[in-house]
Amino acid sequence: MSSETRNSVPPWDHPGSTAVLDGLSTVFTSLGRALICLGPDFRVVHVSEGLAELAGSEAPHSVLGKPAAEILGERLFGSHGLLHETLSAGELQEGWGATLRLGAGSSRDVSITTAPISFHSSVCDPQVAYLVVLRPHKDDEPATPMQPTVFCGMIARAASMLRIFSLIKHLRESDATVLVTGESGTGKELVARAIHHHSPRTGGPFVAVNCGALPGDLLESELFGHVRGAFTGAVRDRVGRFELAAGGTLFLDEVGDLPLHLQVKLLRVLQERTFERVGESQTRSSNARIIAATHLDLKHAITGGTFRDDLYYRLRVVPLEVPPLRRRREDIEPIAQHLLEKITTRLGRSLRLAPDVIPALLRYNWPGNVRELENALEFAIAVCGGQTIHPRHLPPEVIDQTTAEAPRRPQPQDIAEPLPEPVDEKGRLLQTLDAHHWRRDEAASALGISRTTLWRKMREYSLID
Repeated sequence: MSSETRNSVPPWDHPGSTAVLDGLSTVFTSLGRALICLGPDFRVVHVSEGLAELAGSEAPHSVLGKPAAEILGERLFGSHGLLHETLSAGELQEGWGATLRLGAGSSRDVSITTAPISFHSSVCDPQVAYLVVLRPHKDDEPATPMQPTVFCGMIARAASMLRIFSLIKHLRESDATVLVTGESGTGKELVARAIHHHSPRTGGPFVAVNCGALPGDLLESELFGHVRGAFTGAVRDRVGRFELAAGGTLFLDEVGDLPLHLQVKLLRVLQERTFERVGESQTRSSNARIIAATHLDLKHAITGGTFRDDLYYRLRVVPLEVPPLRRRREDIEPIAQHLLEKITTRLGRSLRLAPDVIPALLRYNWPGNVRELENALEFAIAVCGGQTIHPRHLPPEVIDQTTAEAPRRPQPQDIAEPLPEPVDEKGRLLQTLDAHHWRRDEAASALGISRTTLWRKMREYSLID
C-alpha cells in the first residue's frame, strides 16, 4: 500500500496495529486475495495492496472511509442486507458473488468471504470489527448467489451444504452406516436418499420407516416382520422392512425414538447382520445398508438412559449434520423460489415473489426450517388473490418477526383480495399436523409457534376434545 493511502487510514490506539494489518495484507496479497477491514459502522478502515492488483492502483484510496453498501451493494451490505445481518450476528459467510464499485463507472465482479473479528487484543485495532476477503470472480466456486447448486432434489449455495454434497459424492463406493442429524424440517430424508442414490446400492430399494410414528409392538413387526399367530390380528406371515430393503438401503427416521428393547435388536442386526421375525425362532440374514436420522441429541439421550451408547457408536460410523436454515440464510432465496415453482406448478397457478418478500424471509429465523418455509409459501399462495406474493401474504408469525412494511397507498388489488379467513388457518393446522403424524412438538416447530399455542388453536377449531 502506498504511503499516501496508509496515511489516510484513521490512527489506531496501539502502535503495532498497523504492522499487524499490513502483515495480514501481505499474506492475502501473496494468495491472490484482497483484504478490506470494516469498522463497527460497516465503513472501510483498512485495505490491502491486493486490492490495487485486483481492481487498479486507485482502488485502495477510492474505497477508504466509504460504507460497504456503497462499494459492494445494498443487497448484501445494506442495513437489512444478508451479509450485514450475518456479520452482526457473528457468522462467517463464504463464496458470495458481488460487484465492487469504484466510482466513475468502474466496477469489478468479485467473490467475497466475510467474517467478524471474534476477539480483541492489544495488537488488533479496536476499530476493525469485520473482515472482507475478495478474489476475482473467475476463481469463484460454482455455488454463488446467482448459481445455486441443485443436487438430488436439494438446492443450496451455502458452503456448509456444499460440503455435505461433496461428502455424499465421496461415499459413493462406501457401504458404511450413516447417522444424519439435524433439526426437524432440514431435509434429512432427502440427504439419506441422496446417499442411497450415490452408492453401489442405487439399483436396490430405498425403504423408509419412521421410528416415532408407531408404538413399540407394531414397530417391531414393521421392522422385522412377523409370522402367523405371533399376536392377536396376525392372520398371515408378514415381511418386515429389513427384508424389503435387501440389496438396498433401510432409512430409520427418528431413530432416537426407538424403544430400548428394539434398540437391542437393531444393535444385533448391525453387529451380526441377523434377526428373527416376531414369533419365529428362525434366524434370517440382512444385507440392507442402514442410514439413520434423528433430530434429538443422542449423547444427551445416552446420559438420560433412553438410548444405548453401543448402538449410538454403531450408527455413527459416518456422522453427517444438516445445518438449520437460519445458519445458511443464503439458501433461503433459491429454496423459496424452487418451492414456489413446485407448489404453483402443482396447483396450476403462476405467481412470483415481490422484491420485498425475500428480505422478509431472510429476517425470520425459521424454527421449522425448510418444511416451515414450504408451509409459509403454501399459506401465501392460498391467500394471495393476485399474481404477486407480498410480505402481507406471509403467515402472521413470519410477518411479526420482520421489519414492518413502509406505509403505502391502498392498491386496487387490496380491495379485491380479502384478508384470510380463520378457515385458512384451520386448514394449515390440519395439513401440518397430518404431515407430522399429529406429533404436536414437531407440528408446533414447523408452524413456528409454541406447543401451548398449537394446543389452544386445536381446541379453538375443535381438532381435539
